[in-house]
Amino acid sequence: MVRQSRRCSRSGCAQPAAATLTYVYAESTAVVGPLATFSEPHSYDLCEFHAERLTVPRGWEVVRHEIDVEDSGPTGDDLLALADAVREAARPEPPRAPADDGSGTRRGHLRVLPDIT
Repeated sequence: MVRQSRRCSRSGCAQPAAATLTYVYAESTAVVGPLATFSEPHSYDLCEFHAERLTVPRGWEVVRHEIDVEDSGPTGDDLLALADAVREAARPEPPRAPADDGSGTRRGHLRVLPDIT
C-alpha cells in the first residue's frame, strides 16, 4: 500500500504539507501547528516554507505551535494515554436515583410539570 502524503494548500505549491493552519474568527486568530492527522474541511495544510512565512490581517494574532518535521508519530506514552481515555469513556456510569422535589415527574433529564390552569 502506497501512502499518499498531503500537499501544501497554497496555489502553485507542490511541497509536502508539514503544518496545519486553522482560523479562529471569533478571536481574530490564526493557529499554525503540527500537521493534523486528517485533512479537515475548515483547515489548511501548509508546507514548512508557507507555515513559517504566514502573515495575517492587521489586528489579528498568529499562534504558532512547534512543528517537528522529524516527528515519527505517537509515542508509547501517547498511546497509553489514548487507551486510558477510551477505557474511561467506556466505563458505565452508576445508575442515579431521579431527583424529584414533588413539583413534577422526572423522565430522564426532563421534568413534566402539572398543568396549572
